[in-house]
Amino acid sequence: MGSGALVFGTELSAKTYLTPDQAKQVIWGSTPMTPVRVTLSKEQMKSIQSASKTRVRSNFLKTWKLDSGDWFIVDQVIGKHENIDIAVGLTKAGKVKGVEVLTYRESYGHEIRNPKWKAQLHGKGHEKVLRLDKDIKNISGATLSCRHIVDGVNRLTQTWYQVLRQL
Repeated sequence: MGSGALVFGTELSAKTYLTPDQAKQVIWGSTPMTPVRVTLSKEQMKSIQSASKTRVRSNFLKTWKLDSGDWFIVDQVIGKHENIDIAVGLTKAGKVKGVEVLTYRESYGHEIRNPKWKAQLHGKGHEKVLRLDKDIKNISGATLSCRHIVDGVNRLTQTWYQVLRQL
């Protein structure tokens, strides 16, 4: 007898909105940037997790640095069930310049791409751990995606504070 998989009623949906290069253009324009290889130590991962109140899932970061000291980071957060690929621009002061959704794999909740919702994250930094429904308004029907993007921003601003700003 052969083996097989049986999938019940799950509609998989993935939509790529931007490539990393397109997101770089949206956030930083045509400003040149240099890839920087960043590998976090276990101690850094623990410290970032503690400060951001968000699990650090990977010790490797996809980062680019601009001559100005600003940063561009490609990362993943979990949506409800699937990963969401995001790009985040951080200024040389560690403040959010922009957040873009690259690939969204959930069947609903894509409203997190709304510019008004994303604008709430602009200018936020490591000084305060952002909380959904307190500091950032939620989108009904996209609660987990909203929460996890906010968590990802918290994690990345702490990563900037603890690691990137020294590079």
